[in-house]
Amino acid sequence: MASSLEQLKKLTVVVADTGDFQSMKKYSPTDATTNPSLILSAAGQADYQHLIQKACQYGKNAASNIDDQVAAALDELVVLFGCEILKLIPGRVSTEVDARLSFDKEASIAKALKYIKRYEEHGVSKERILIKLASTWEGIQAAKLLEDKHHIHCNLTLLFSHCQAVACAEARVTLISPFVGRILDWYVQKSGKQLSADEDPGVHFVTNTYNYYKKYGYKTQVMGASFRNIGEVKSLAGCDLLTISPKLLEELNSSNDAVPQKLSAKSATACQMDKLSLNESAFRWMLNNDEMANDKLSDGIRKFAADGDKLCALLKASIQKL
Repeated sequence: MASSLEQLKKLTVVVADTGDFQSMKKYSPTDATTNPSLILSAAGQADYQHLIQKACQYGKNAASNIDDQVAAALDELVVLFGCEILKLIPGRVSTEVDARLSFDKEASIAKALKYIKRYEEHGVSKERILIKLASTWEGIQAAKLLEDKHHIHCNLTLLFSHCQAVACAEARVTLISPFVGRILDWYVQKSGKQLSADEDPGVHFVTNTYNYYKKYGYKTQVMGASFRNIGEVKSLAGCDLLTISPKLLEELNSSNDAVPQKLSAKSATACQMDKLSLNESAFRWMLNNDEMANDKLSDGIRKFAADGDKLCALLKASIQKL
């Protein structure tokens, strides 16, 4: 029998949730996704030092003062990682906008356009790039403009609530990345109880979001993310995409357990769900009243920003040695 990973690939587009090139070679995902934490982890390894040096030299040549040099180097580094990843996969790579811009629509748009321009200068078409933005109101509106006006595909991340999912669909973004494991973490911490895959609130949320999108004909795709175990992954077999860490990819690759389809557009149409329409004030009120989503969105932005700061410190030290 085919491995669980091969079975999953027949039902769902498998995406590598890593910045590690060797993992991509080994598991042959269609797409890949990165974030500041993944790039920071990879940047400390010897295999990636040539990219660090190349980005730092670019930054040093781009500006006269150290802060601007670091900013230019950081932008270049995320693009260089994306370019290298695209040599290993047939699909797209997600490149994340600085988390510190999560509440600034115009700055997020400017950063995204800068990334796309630099990718094109490296010979990479924007069709192979997903610009990744936090699912704040400002991030969603930035994505709407990028999709509508500039035809740039976007991936909305740090998504934990129905109002975020609905706002993204109405903004016609290409893709959302609801965080299964982080939702589970919050409920486990609150209740002190371990939950099975059948009880998993993160799995339930992604299932409901997938069904809502398919029932009402939204084109936005759902990519489950941030998994804690392969039980969560298999519970979402049939989802549009699933982004999976190397550790769980290895578990799936080493298993021959059956992976039956759990989600389908056909079954979604039979679901009883009310359609929701949101303006800004309704979105903010619903998000405010969802304690878990509010906590995890804020926490995720803070952590990505902190790892971005660490990456800047690493680049600054490298530039100063040049």
